[in-house]
Amino acid sequence: MILDRRKMIAGAAGSAALVLLPIPAAATSLHPEVDAALRDILAGRTPREAGIDIDAPAVAENGAQVPVTIRVESPMSAEDHVTAIHIVATANPAPGIGSFHLTPHLARAEVFTRIRLAEEQAFLVLAELSDGRVLQAAARTAVTIGGCTT
Repeated sequence: MILDRRKMIAGAAGSAALVLLPIPAAATSLHPEVDAALRDILAGRTPREAGIDIDAPAVAENGAQVPVTIRVESPMSAEDHVTAIHIVATANPAPGIGSFHLTPHLARAEVFTRIRLAEEQAFLVLAELSDGRVLQAAARTAVTIGGCTT
């Protein structure tokens, strides 16, 4: 079998694009623990897909330390600001990765952390706003060595 360089590069680019595409949180099939974590955060509210930028690698070599930066569009004024950012993993043994509580005194709604992912999976980001609305976004990261044990 002879490998054509152009076909190989095109195939790799297509695969990378599929991994990078975020998936809507509502469209994922979730475990009961994930459903419970989302119910606790949402408290009856319906999230909206908007305003969140997730910077995470498409492939992480070590699932124990996956770097993630989350930015939420917000003026961060006393009247209009992000109050919390939550990260939920859809396939980890413990889905609640972290919650960050913000105040309007911050210049921007941005957090950086390293998360643990057990395997290739989507993780969800929910941002609570001062007016009670909730924004959501999702990202997918493939993991070569899992960071969680069951």
